[in-house]
Amino acid sequence: MKFTFDKDTMLKEISIAQEIIATKNALSILSNVLFIAENNTLTIKATDIKVNFETKIPIEIETEGKTTIFCDKLMSILTSLPSGEVEFIQDETKITIKPIAKKVKFQLKSMASDKFPEFINTDEVNFIEVPIQDLKDMITQTIFAVSDDETRYFMNGVYFDKKDDALILVATDGRRLSYISKALYQGVQEFSPAIVPPKILNIILKRAPNEGSISLAFVDNMIIVKFGNYIFTSVLIEGQFPNYERVIPEKQDFTFEVDKKDLGDALKRVGLLVEQKSHRVYFALSDGLLTISSQESDIGSAKEEIPCKYSGEDITMAFNYIYIEEPMKVINTERIRFDFTSSMKAVTVKSEPEKDFFHIVMPMQME
Repeated sequence: MKFTFDKDTMLKEISIAQEIIATKNALSILSNVLFIAENNTLTIKATDIKVNFETKIPIEIETEGKTTIFCDKLMSILTSLPSGEVEFIQDETKITIKPIAKKVKFQLKSMASDKFPEFINTDEVNFIEVPIQDLKDMITQTIFAVSDDETRYFMNGVYFDKKDDALILVATDGRRLSYISKALYQGVQEFSPAIVPPKILNIILKRAPNEGSISLAFVDNMIIVKFGNYIFTSVLIEGQFPNYERVIPEKQDFTFEVDKKDLGDALKRVGLLVEQKSHRVYFALSDGLLTISSQESDIGSAKEEIPCKYSGEDITMAFNYIYIEEPMKVINTERIRFDFTSSMKAVTVKSEPEKDFFHIVMPMQME
């Protein structure tokens, strides 16, 4: 096999492949990228078994063929080279990489391509077309609430559901829940609810453009994602996702509003003296005032008052301040609303004015 490629084009794709690959063991086929050179196109594939990556780039082929090459070292070589054309030559198990503009060559050992895992054929798959920016917004509003407790594996991903014309994404770790629903265009293919691992969702956030559409499909136990010249697939998480609709309060009696910047700044300052195991902070509400304080400890304590829109009985609630801080980072309005019923029942965090998402937080014990 022999072909010539553009260094910068190849480097962009190999950097994505390296993100997918989970091992750097040179003796493992899973540390390699698969190259298939034919019809002046190079198909590049990488996998960690659970997540697959496939893309195509234009090249000038002298001799067609296919092989696999150790991704980590290939990445290092490409990074060291100047921009321009590079030759790739395979002779049995020996691969030579030579930049046209420099008198240097690198030689790597290849592994047989027949050992590389098979990828699903996506040619006849029916896809859902979703605006990319809408999907990225939905992922951003939910992914931080995914549980990292591997004993509760069914919470280790974002739940994709469809109701009527709406796509719904939900994530929870059992102590908080994030929810967003967006109306889709007509003609959407039906799919069964699915739990999608964070790795492929983070790839979408990082690699997908902000304009255009993204194609999604749920086939057997896999999600398939297509945008641009990329195809990503991921094994879905098996198990029964919690009944999120039961967690969403039907009615909450009280509300208070605060300026997002005021609350964020106060949480950062009070958080300096928060007990690091529980992350507990107290929210004390009185007419027009929210007092945020840390739990008394051997180190000390902190307290800050900020104005809020509230009228009602004085009440104090305790929260893991991370569970307040993280939703705030993805709420893009100047004001935030908190709906609640009592100090020990679920609190709903919303944008003000209200949008198509919300975050539910369970208060902590008042210790």
